[in-house]
Amino acid sequence: MKTDQASTLFNAIVPAAFGAIGIRSADGRLRELVYLPPAFAEKAADCTAAELAARQVAHYLEDPDFRFDLPLYDAGTAFQRRVWEAIGAIPRGSVKTYGQLARLIGSAPRAVGQACGANPFPLINPCHRVTAAGGLGGFSNQDDENGFHLSVKRWLLRHEGATASPWQQQAIWD
Repeated sequence: MKTDQASTLFNAIVPAAFGAIGIRSADGRLRELVYLPPAFAEKAADCTAAELAARQVAHYLEDPDFRFDLPLYDAGTAFQRRVWEAIGAIPRGSVKTYGQLARLIGSAPRAVGQACGANPFPLINPCHRVTAAGGLGGFSNQDDENGFHLSVKRWLLRHEGATASPWQQQAIWD
């Protein structure tokens, strides 16, 4: 049974194959995208910024090549923004490890992982494209390999056409 318990927490909720995506906006800009489990009911946008974000999220869910163009709320530290920019440069269908990304920006893998977990704009800064050296790694500050968030990460990678892990060039679906 779908619930509307999040109706006051989000300005819009967009249904997705894995559950839903909650949208928070303020002052005409996107503040946050949140992955939600299937129990959350769809919610029509209650403001212009949420309506624009909901429309673009729906387009991405239909077409992984869709490019977002949303006004974003200023978020993150200078380091986090540098990590998110580097993540945004990873092409659809590709993945990099936390270590590869860390070497690229002159940092450490753990710091990159923490910046990924702090990302308020998943899909736009596609942190699902960053994996651990020996597996999928965590996602949205979660690392339960059979949990909801990693199932979202797997769905997003599959949606974008990723077929092999960078650590062993084997299927990431096993």
